[in-house]
Amino acid sequence: MTFDLKITGGLLYDGDGGDPVRADIGVKAGRIAEIGKCEAGAARTIDADGAIVTPGFIDLHTHYDGQVSWDEEMRPSVNHGVTTLIMGNCGVGFAPVKPQDHDRLVRLMEGVEDIPGTALHEGLTWDWESFPDYMNAIDAMPHTVDFGVMIGHDPVRVYAMGERASSHEKASEEDIAQMRAIIREAMEAGAAGFSIGRTDVHRTADGEWTPSAEASVNELTGIASALDGLDHGVLQIVNDFNLEREGDQFDKEFAIVEAFVRAGGGKPASISLMQRDMAPDDWRRILVETERLNADGLEFRVQVAPRAIGVFQGLQCTFHPIMAQPSYVEIKDKPLAERVAIMRDPAFKKQCLSETPVKLAGEGSSVPPIADTMIAAIELVANKFFRLGETPDYEQPADQSLGAEAKRDGVSAMEKLYDTCLEMDGRQLIYFPIYNYTDFNYDNVYKMLTHPNALPGLSDGGAHVGTICDASFPTYLLSYWCRDRDHDRIDLARAVQMLTADGADYLRLKDRGRLRKGMRADINVIDHTKLRLGTPHMVQDLPAGGQRLLQPVSGYRATLVAGEQVIDNDEVTDARPGRLVRFG
Repeated sequence: MTFDLKITGGLLYDGDGGDPVRADIGVKAGRIAEIGKCEAGAARTIDADGAIVTPGFIDLHTHYDGQVSWDEEMRPSVNHGVTTLIMGNCGVGFAPVKPQDHDRLVRLMEGVEDIPGTALHEGLTWDWESFPDYMNAIDAMPHTVDFGVMIGHDPVRVYAMGERASSHEKASEEDIAQMRAIIREAMEAGAAGFSIGRTDVHRTADGEWTPSAEASVNELTGIASALDGLDHGVLQIVNDFNLEREGDQFDKEFAIVEAFVRAGGGKPASISLMQRDMAPDDWRRILVETERLNADGLEFRVQVAPRAIGVFQGLQCTFHPIMAQPSYVEIKDKPLAERVAIMRDPAFKKQCLSETPVKLAGEGSSVPPIADTMIAAIELVANKFFRLGETPDYEQPADQSLGAEAKRDGVSAMEKLYDTCLEMDGRQLIYFPIYNYTDFNYDNVYKMLTHPNALPGLSDGGAHVGTICDASFPTYLLSYWCRDRDHDRIDLARAVQMLTADGADYLRLKDRGRLRKGMRADINVIDHTKLRLGTPHMVQDLPAGGQRLLQPVSGYRATLVAGEQVIDNDEVTDARPGRLVRFG
């Protein structure tokens, strides 16, 4: 036999969590044909000497639902070793949809996931109505990586209920039956699962709650039953347990979550897990509840991020500390260089800092209420604001915060933040770790990541493009947690297993996630000693000139999808082997 490709001399981490072995891999017709000496010839060879070789990574939590319809490259996820990704999380998406609701779903995604509405309006092809039509449409375009798609509660509710979906009207039995039928049709066409979002933080671009935010238990259980009897499918949940309301809502909300999961016929389920300052122990309560449900025979997992759930702030970003100052509001639409020049004028600075900030959230605004809360408490919140640095440091002590720096310099936090925003000609990034940073370290994140119910997730690839670039999570897990952190590290073999086999097993994907003969040749060749993240930077490459953050990365010698090389020394190639994964 002659191989199409050989990978030689690498140290293989097979995805099962065991000790690595040095071996070659022979690839034929998109599959792993041999692991070992692989003495037969090959059309081409990749030298993996000094590198590790892993299965391709599986990202369970992305939002490329719009981008997938116009973008073949699927950056930035493809740059970080991801070969299969799942989109349609958090209950949002673009199908099913009636023609009159196109703008409604765009406004929803723009508000919830911070994707420019202008880019969505120009980029979306809208050559679908039903969910199977959507799947066919996005499968028609070749991509770098494979992708699966979940059907989300919000578009289903809008499709079934029209205007009533957004007025928080209770769904009738007829509405629930129609939604259940839509979800069943999607699942039978190969959808990966069904997702819901119950959070006060998610708002549309018009400042409204999402259509499904207040759905009743009867509605949630009625539509989850669409998965009962199928041999595939997962349930994905985001829930903040109504932390912005008075009183402890945890038990009430988790009872709703449990009823929803049980109605799904025993399908695997996962919920987002993070530590929030306003309820710092809720993450532990969630873990206790998942352990209880697992002991009762359910597979209930938690999706965990390998670092803080935070945002970048700056004059180019969606948010920054000066954005609510009346003087700044007057110049906010000017080009960056012009804004910087105006802000450097001492008189403008003095006036701007003397003003009372205006309210940003509320009716007609996509800005979440947390932004107003942050600005109102800026002198305190600045103690969690950090310069990211040329070599990004996501775990900095409190005394390195801009608030602490302001105190040492004898100036107000607002003045320090004002000056920081002007650094690097207005391109400086201020990192604000909103969640997972209550104690100014990642000790609790370590406990989350190493819990037996944990799955790596929450990268939100394709979303929040003006505030984050968390599609780099796989690279961060392998570099920081396995190599650079000075304590509580994660074993490299275990980290690879988390990024590969754990996700494949959760999704019931039997053809990927491990380096085994006969499996798909979804493979990474990584120079682990040189694996590095650079400083995120803003690019304007979305439709209609929309901008997004991308993060440079080095260390990926090669990434293969079905045996074709989509990354060559950190650069995206012209290969487009990626296709829709149809589950079941």
